[in-house]
Amino acid sequence: MLRTISFVLLVAVIRPGCSQYLKKLQDNHKPRELTDSELIKISGLSNPGHIDNVLDNILIPRVVGTKNHKKVFDYISKELEDLDWHVEIDEFTDNTPKFGKLTFKNIIAKLNPNAERYLTLACHYDSKYFPSNDFVGATDSAVPCAMLLNLARVLRSNLDGVKNNDLSLQLVFFDGEEAFVNWGPKDSIYGARHLAQTYHDTNSVSRSSGENVSQLQKMDMLVLLDLIGHRDASFYSYFPETEKWYVRMANLEDRMKDLGLLKKYGNHVYFKKQRHYGGIEDDHIPFLKRGVPILHLISSPFPRAWHTPQDNRDIVDMNATENIQKILMAFLVEYMNMSVKKF
Repeated sequence: MLRTISFVLLVAVIRPGCSQYLKKLQDNHKPRELTDSELIKISGLSNPGHIDNVLDNILIPRVVGTKNHKKVFDYISKELEDLDWHVEIDEFTDNTPKFGKLTFKNIIAKLNPNAERYLTLACHYDSKYFPSNDFVGATDSAVPCAMLLNLARVLRSNLDGVKNNDLSLQLVFFDGEEAFVNWGPKDSIYGARHLAQTYHDTNSVSRSSGENVSQLQKMDMLVLLDLIGHRDASFYSYFPETEKWYVRMANLEDRMKDLGLLKKYGNHVYFKKQRHYGGIEDDHIPFLKRGVPILHLISSPFPRAWHTPQDNRDIVDMNATENIQKILMAFLVEYMNMSVKKF
């Protein structure tokens, strides 16, 4: 897959038939601000041993259409169901340039399936095809998958307190992100392209406003995780519309560093306080084109092991992974206005 960093023309995108009621709620959303003691409690919920356990189950070659792919699909789905999430499967077939027609399955987990709005966290769970069948894609994207399953587990008590709220959490595990031959509009992001179109076409009546709204319009923001897990991950702000949320994550990193909550932190900063005007092609593109606000947490530059057999367990730095996870969890608790409980 050739996933290049290229400059893009930023244009105003308006969601078709946008609900003015939901748009106002999204634009005026006020998160809470965690106290230092609450940040310490959030940090204490971290469980890197669970992330390791998840990787034991999914860090295998998992190319679409293979037995390993089904094994990982079954594992992720069951983990979410066991945590009492509402799990939906977006299953479809599509033509691929190497293997013909294949079946893809996006996994969507909703905390409250009847919510009016969703903060969506996402990653992809397939791995890239290589004839040698030795690519396990630790950063790409087994570790992000493990992070999402981990936060669903360690924040379970906190999430229970907002389970019936109209602002809810949605986790998406995209299938078919990787190209089978060469990255292009018809050979890449199969699952994201299908789900974005499906969500655009799926409408329901808002209980609050009586408006007819699509599933896309219910998405406050899509936070996409990719290429995470190595020691030197670096993130940037790519979209003005979500820059305030990116800066919030960067500020949480600063606060957690000052409180001594980040392990073996050194001088490396994960969330760079810089804006990049280039875009990186990834699963967010079909949603971006349809007007969904995007926060893209992808390491740039890419890890040296990108698309090589070296993107394996050896590259995973659990200290860095846990640090980024703590920041993500704190952001989630603030955005969702959750109370902080310590188990």
